[in-house]
Amino acid sequence: QVQLVESGGGLVQAGGSLRLSCAASGRAVSINGMGWYRQAPGKQRELVASIHSTGRTMHADSVKGRFTISRDNAKNTVYLQMNSLKPEDTGVYYCNVNYQSDYKFYSAWGQGTQVTVSS
Repeated sequence: QVQLVESGGGLVQAGGSLRLSCAASGRAVSINGMGWYRQAPGKQRELVASIHSTGRTMHADSVKGRFTISRDNAKNTVYLQMNSLKPEDTGVYYCNVNYQSDYKFYSAWGQGTQVTVSS
């Protein structure tokens, strides 16, 4: 099974930058895609960005031009570069991976990392 460990969250002023990392470990499986979600107080968890096994990426409209998802296959790590941060970006960010094993579909989540953007 896949285990995800996140890092890189913290407190930053508006306009600043942070880079989140999500390292995957465990037995080899077929990864379909990885993504970053966030959840602000009183709101539902939302998809921020995702990257497919083909390398295709998607970014939510609210973060386009500011956030960039990428991966390093050699390190089994996915990143979220966050620039020009806004207070509304504040929330707990979760890494997610969808994978297959023996015709079964699975989803794994990181522990979450807090991102706080002050005005």
